Amino acid sequence: MGPTQRESGRHQVAEGDFDVLILGAGSGGYACALRAAQLGLTVGLVEKGDLGGTCLHVGCIPTKALLHAAEVADSAREASQFGVRATLDGIDMPAVNAYKDKVVGRLFKGLTGLIKSRGITVIEGEGRLTGPRTVTVGDTAYTGRHVVLASGSYSKSLPGLEVDGERVLTSEHALRLDRVPESVVVLGGGVIGCEFASVWASFGSKVTIVEALPRLVAAEDEASSKALERAFRKRKIDLRTGTPFQSVKHTETGVAVTVEGGDVIEADLLLVAVGRGPSTQGLGYEEQGVAMERGFVLADERCRTNLEGVYAVGDIVPGLQLAHRGFQQGIFVAEDIAGLDPRPIDEAGIPRVTYSHPEIASVGLDEATAREKYGDDVTTVTYDLGGNGKSQILGTSGFVKLVSRTDGPVLGIHLVGDRVGELIGEAQLIYSWEAHADDVAPLVHAHPTQNEALGEAHLALAGKALHAHS
Repeated sequence: MGPTQRESGRHQVAEGDFDVLILGAGSGGYACALRAAQLGLTVGLVEKGDLGGTCLHVGCIPTKALLHAAEVADSAREASQFGVRATLDGIDMPAVNAYKDKVVGRLFKGLTGLIKSRGITVIEGEGRLTGPRTVTVGDTAYTGRHVVLASGSYSKSLPGLEVDGERVLTSEHALRLDRVPESVVVLGGGVIGCEFASVWASFGSKVTIVEALPRLVAAEDEASSKALERAFRKRKIDLRTGTPFQSVKHTETGVAVTVEGGDVIEADLLLVAVGRGPSTQGLGYEEQGVAMERGFVLADERCRTNLEGVYAVGDIVPGLQLAHRGFQQGIFVAEDIAGLDPRPIDEAGIPRVTYSHPEIASVGLDEATAREKYGDDVTTVTYDLGGNGKSQILGTSGFVKLVSRTDGPVLGIHLVGDRVGELIGEAQLIYSWEAHADDVAPLVHAHPTQNEALGEAHLALAGKALHAHS
């Protein structure tokens, strides 16, 4: 049975039986809803918060807005290098937040209008899986021929580490700060920690990153990690890698963070950025027999759980917790339900970007993984952005690193430098199409662009190096 009446553009459903019933309207959930509706399926979309989920409201979009504001601050501070007389008078955080919220608001309005225009039934409230094909919201049960679990993730903490939202913050709290802290300790050197550290350093804070693992962004190629660490040290960010956290206590003015070895770091704030956990507790998944592990929902390459007709997408599925991964999985599931037999998503082919200053972008295998898999049949080439005209114009340094089978396809592409995230599209095509260096080398790249760096790196890999030095 379809929706029975409309009110303010949202369908009010006394009882609903849908082709696709989706629990969660983040990137994975709303993408699935839009594609399913496009394919003529009836769709119910359950959401307790705002459409768009973590990415739109407390993740990708607002953090990148802060990072752009940070880039503007750096541009003003460094303007004299380019012959421009400018002064940085300070950071007006209420105005920065107003800009950030305006961006989020525009995108939220657009998404809401899109959902409405597709005739998708939005069911407001907290949903629970109460049967193999049933989601209950309040006192109303909704059923679907297919159910898609897309309940997202939350900011994790550590055992015994209490987040108070005032001095000990998660990223959600940090996005609402109305001031620039004089000093801050960032607990966690992954993507989220490095991005906030980069923002605050640009805004003028004294930043210390505490990371238990031996290097920052440990999931990236080691060369990328080392390049980011060098850049961060140059920016006066204090790095404590290989240093587990022990405890934190409040002081008169802020916090005192004790790390392994007994060192105490005093700061205004502590940001807890130790990763995100799957939002699955209390939603009825386990009670209904969904196979789970450490709170994650287990799904196969076609996003199917062990329950017939029940799919799972996004951050609740083990793997990269990236909005565009969930988005693509949502589209895949809708097409799978519609019988289009889509090709499974190659997890290694999902592009990864850390939007710090400088940025890190990558797709495919890192060198260590490639060598584990192929042994000595691996070749690498590194092209320094020092040889790239546009990078010199922008004043950024970094590199393009290619990991390839010897006389075979490119296995991984790793980039470091300002704005290199915008290059990852071509890099993804090269990896996904299993291109060889000789396939890419003849392609014409516009001059002067940073995009040329990809071309130059592949020329070098093909044995035709012009500017490149490997």
